[in-house]
Amino acid sequence: MANYSTNEFKGGLKVMLDGDPCSIVENELVKPGKGQAFNRVKLRNLMTGRVLEHTFKSGDSLEAADVMELEMEYLYTDGDMWYFMKTDGSFEQYAVEKRALGDTEKWLKEQVPYTVTLWNDNAISVTPPNFIELEVTETDPGLKGDTAQGGSKPATLSSGAVVRVPLFINEGEVLKVDTRSGEYVSRA
Repeated sequence: MANYSTNEFKGGLKVMLDGDPCSIVENELVKPGKGQAFNRVKLRNLMTGRVLEHTFKSGDSLEAADVMELEMEYLYTDGDMWYFMKTDGSFEQYAVEKRALGDTEKWLKEQVPYTVTLWNDNAISVTPPNFIELEVTETDPGLKGDTAQGGSKPATLSSGAVVRVPLFINEGEVLKVDTRSGEYVSRA
């Protein structure tokens, strides 16, 4: 397996730390006036999602993580597992546990491609697309002249997510939502 030296560290690099695959979030090279240079690195554990800081001396190296990120289409759920299919023509399916799904569960929509991270042929995380279009299933009716500043109200989407929307949005409309912040963007 390949090794990465501290001078090759950059954001997004996948490495092994304490037996878990991690992704480098931030890397800062520090050159003190006296003594050896070192790297202050923030890493996100891909198994737990926790962010930790670690310091490496200049010249240290870490093993590369055998992690693959693949585009997969969401198919269905049977209650305990969620099933995704490769979109590369092989139609291979992967079952994903709730732990690996995390907050992405509220953004799931059938036949939408998601980024699934595989480690040792097991799905360890699922990332939704930045924007997704979902239908409003439940919201209060907005009344004309209800506010002077353009207020908002909660709306439940077809996936189960609750998003704050403008007062003019009604049930049955399809909305474009930013999955990173959980905010309403526009009507679809």
